Amino acid sequence: MNKKMIAVTASLLACTQLSGCMGQMGLSSMLTQGNLSAVDNRYGRAGLYMLLAPVYGLTATADLFIFNSIEFWTGKNPITGKSPALVDTPANAVIKVNDKLGKELSTAPLKGTIGMAGSKHIEDAQFVAIDDDTLAMLVRFDDGSEQTMTGKRSGDSVRFFVDDNFVSEVSIDELSRYAAAR
Repeated sequence: MNKKMIAVTASLLACTQLSGCMGQMGLSSMLTQGNLSAVDNRYGRAGLYMLLAPVYGLTATADLFIFNSIEFWTGKNPITGKSPALVDTPANAVIKVNDKLGKELSTAPLKGTIGMAGSKHIEDAQFVAIDDDTLAMLVRFDDGSEQTMTGKRSGDSVRFFVDDNFVSEVSIDELSRYAAAR
């Protein structure tokens, strides 16, 4: 793989990580509730936790890389069926940007939900290399519609689009620093 493709891939992966950490951790919460329901004794729970440590690692990884990212982009957590409470929590923020952006840039950009009755469901999501400077994440819904998030490398930055609508631009140095901090 050439350096440009690696940079675009790293950029899109970093983008999923920017969305992945701030979720409900629904699968991990289910495992914790199962642990708490299995035994009423603190030592028994601690012992069970130690036995399930690899499973906790797997659930946390699945939450971080898959389910929290889906929650961020679609507006619903596929495990809990709830909206992204954490990332959408109103706060008295130091940096205020929402009043300078359109409504579409302050809500979940992909409009489908997963696992909710009466709504369209995500059937498939995949990464596709368009060219040496472009990587796309294709999302297909059960009604046949699609949405695409695209990262296009342009000089020393990557521009992100959802269905050809500009969302953000981030320098490759910023993405590299972010990825290195993880």
